[in-house]
Amino acid sequence: MSCDVTLKRHGLKLTPQRRLILDIIHDSGAGITGTEILEHVYDKMRGVNKSTIYRTLGLLEKLECIFKTEVAGEFIYHHPEEGQHYHLVCRKCGKSMDFDATLLLPVERQIEKKYDFQIDNRHVVISGLCSSCKGNQ
Repeated sequence: MSCDVTLKRHGLKLTPQRRLILDIIHDSGAGITGTEILEHVYDKMRGVNKSTIYRTLGLLEKLECIFKTEVAGEFIYHHPEEGQHYHLVCRKCGKSMDFDATLLLPVERQIEKKYDFQIDNRHVVISGLCSSCKGNQ
């Protein structure tokens, strides 16, 4: 379902600010930080308040028009059309790398079977140590 329809269903409008933020996130491809979103909005639409941007991000996330993942202490916003994102993040240097989603399928099945719990696996971040940092311990 499109975000426009989702907003209407909740009695909300697709304002120019909301449209711009959605476009920025969609055009980013693999995700974008809140700071980067602020910069893009300020470049295109002067006078928009920082709190308005963050409230809009919160609303769009709540309505599942966008998804937010924390990577290395920073929030990354993704458009739902990007599909699933699986990241390994080094807790020491902050390096992030994608990993194959199929690796988690056995774990997801076990959790669902044992706990009757379905994992929201659109964005998964696993922290640990990269090979460089692991070698420097």
